[in-house]
Amino acid sequence: MNGHLKGYSVRLPQLHAQLIGLSLTLKGLTVSQVAHPDPPIVYFPVLKASIHWREVLSGRLVAEFMLDQPKININLQQLNSEAASTVTLKEHGWQQAVEDIYPLKINTVKIRDANVTYIDHDPKKPLILSHLNVQATNIRNIHLPDKSYPSSFHLDTAIFGTGHGSIDGEANFLGEPFPGLKGRVKLEKVPVDYFSSVLAARSSLSIHGGVLRAAGAAEYSPTVKTARLEDLNIQGMKIDYIHSPSTAGTEKKRAVVVGKAAKDVSNKPGILIRADHLSLTGCTLGMVNKEAGKPYRVYLADTDFHLSNFSNHFSQGPARARLKAKFMGSGITTASATFRPEKGGPDLDLYAKIDDTQLPALNDLLRAYGNFDVSAGSFSLVTELHIKNDAISGYVKPFFKDMKVYDRHKDKGKGIFHQMYEILVGGVAKLLENRPHQAVATKADIRGMVEKPQTSTWQIIGELIKNAFFKAILPSFEKEAAGAGKH
Repeated sequence: MNGHLKGYSVRLPQLHAQLIGLSLTLKGLTVSQVAHPDPPIVYFPVLKASIHWREVLSGRLVAEFMLDQPKININLQQLNSEAASTVTLKEHGWQQAVEDIYPLKINTVKIRDANVTYIDHDPKKPLILSHLNVQATNIRNIHLPDKSYPSSFHLDTAIFGTGHGSIDGEANFLGEPFPGLKGRVKLEKVPVDYFSSVLAARSSLSIHGGVLRAAGAAEYSPTVKTARLEDLNIQGMKIDYIHSPSTAGTEKKRAVVVGKAAKDVSNKPGILIRADHLSLTGCTLGMVNKEAGKPYRVYLADTDFHLSNFSNHFSQGPARARLKAKFMGSGITTASATFRPEKGGPDLDLYAKIDDTQLPALNDLLRAYGNFDVSAGSFSLVTELHIKNDAISGYVKPFFKDMKVYDRHKDKGKGIFHQMYEILVGGVAKLLENRPHQAVATKADIRGMVEKPQTSTWQIIGELIKNAFFKAILPSFEKEAAGAGKH
């Protein structure tokens, strides 16, 4: 075994050979990475190899492997070492090393009560699959050799303690140039919070809480590649996208990669990716901006989001999304969108409405972009956006009602010039009131071309919101106040 393996080493303290039954029992077998041997990659307390006697009746002499309570330990350091290695997976010699255990070809594998532990950056937050059981039969395609997937397999496991997952499927383990797999996946009560440390190290996302359930099917073979998510629901999750000066460069590079990947698979023959129904219920979705001189956070609370018929192929029809939430915890928000996967670039229609957000909740945002805050008032918004053939059209129309900018008691500690500026802003708001609704109403028309056609639909929506709302509408108060001061 050690002679065949490259970059890994094997220790076998005990072996028991049983002539009656022609079986071998390996005890305490460990496999370690030479570069980072601690902990061992795999530890097998008991591995039993024997003749698969049932197949003898079929005239085939093949083996059956039974593994009891194996432990698999993987960490980021070991993965990075493997990724940096110039030795390919096939050249590592795993298949030859396994075949060296027993002289007969393996036809059945049974794994009982395995434990898989992965440690990323935070050793206090390991990702653990426990009580994992696997059974794969007819690996040598003895039965049903003419069937596309003659073998069958089953996997079930506990996920992060409280969750559960299972896979039932069929396979052609002897397929060329690589094995083919087809199966159904089911996940229940998976705690999303466990992914927080992994995401924090690799992205600008911060996650707290949340429980996931999902069901779907996938097929991966030399001729077919499909993934169908029939239902995915995440409940009670709080997620923030955090933007800061230190992450700005990385975000741009990541956006290019994501956009290119999305464009590459859009309507690509032989690859079908589909989500029948995806939903977020009772979630909080936020965006934190630390790049501005005055940081702020905007969010949607009590979010119910539903996405249906999402696919990378135009032939599957348009995807539709709908959302209900509370902007900044108070503004009743509704939105709907239609997406169409097109080779030429993003294609969507978006409609959104926000009613009666309490303005003081937006004070951090107002300070960042308008250099003022408010003591009272409400905010509403209506928007309509369309993207097709790399062209953008639409409008964003905000309403500020009963806005009270200057408060003599609250603002008495501010400088006299800043107090005068807030008085001017408040005066402009009164002048712009749209009677009889007593609301400040402005409108920002949006026209132009998509600067980077490879950008994904979601990125474009994010940029439109940021540029049309944060950077165009709110600073208009500052400009109006400056103009009023000159006159």
